Amino acid sequence: MDLGLKDRVYVVTGATRGLGNAAARELVADGAKVVISGRDEKRVAEAAAELGPNAVGVAADNADPGAPERLIAAARDAFGAFHGVLVSVGGPAPGFVADNTDEQWRNAFESVFLGAVRLARAAAAELAEGGVIGFVLSGSVHEPIPGLTISNGLRPGLAGFAKSLADELGPRGIRVVGLLPTRIDTDRVRELDGLSADPEATRAANESRIPLRRYGTPQEFGRVAAFLLSPAASYLSGIMLPVDGGMRHGF
Repeated sequence: MDLGLKDRVYVVTGATRGLGNAAARELVADGAKVVISGRDEKRVAEAAAELGPNAVGVAADNADPGAPERLIAAARDAFGAFHGVLVSVGGPAPGFVADNTDEQWRNAFESVFLGAVRLARAAAAELAEGGVIGFVLSGSVHEPIPGLTISNGLRPGLAGFAKSLADELGPRGIRVVGLLPTRIDTDRVRELDGLSADPEATRAANESRIPLRRYGTPQEFGRVAAFLLSPAASYLSGIMLPVDGGMRHGF
């Protein structure tokens, strides 16, 4: 199936590793061009080099109010176009209600929530018909995840923002989509499993609750992201798509 990604240009944030990187890889593999970002300049340069000539890297923090303008300008400067954005950001600090500090909440709000809102607003102002804005969210949009209180508080709100944005931008032919991963085998998930006394037992217990009985691979997530961002998904907007091996049992 031709996804129609050849020479489409996307900005993908948080793309030096993890889910953002997986999405960028699949976009490039299908012919798209990407501007990737991350906070560490060296890591951004290395990740862009690994992706090849159809990728450029920009060191940028999602919490920086100037980041959206820089990233969109980089897409136009490097590739002469801008067709969409995938907003991905590292997960906020883990912890239960009594554990997380005001500073952790503020930092996460600036990066996870407000940074995504700013980038989406900037993209909406620049995109033409056929453009797309995607958000990497979490299964916590539907059901809180124990020990991830900050994520449980912020991700559902961002999903609500995305739904509102889909309503507002739909008449202009711009789509808005969200991806809801759960146990994808990334450094972040392995780190979370490692917080337990027995990481292997924790992973086994999590896998037992997934109908497919395994964690997803980054490549599997990336393929779903590439499809949702592509012209092949042109009649999908306002959706929050679980990428979870069947872990969510509700409709």
